Amino acid sequence: MNRVREYRKRQKLSQFSLAEKIGVARQTINLIENDKYNPSLNLCISIAKTLGTDLNTLFWEVEDDEK
Repeated sequence: MNRVREYRKRQKLSQFSLAEKIGVARQTINLIENDKYNPSLNLCISIAKTLGTDLNTLFWEVEDDEK
């Protein structure tokens, strides 16, 4: 699970707009948001920077006990 969709929508960006900003296809963003593709570390960093957050916030799974 990741929070890319949530943060993308907070920024009012479409999948296409986010993809354009980081230099990937819209389908890549869709696959990442649906946990069907594991992006490289560099791509994760680009997504986090573009969405104004950090890697832990976007990609770190928090167990229910830790919330």
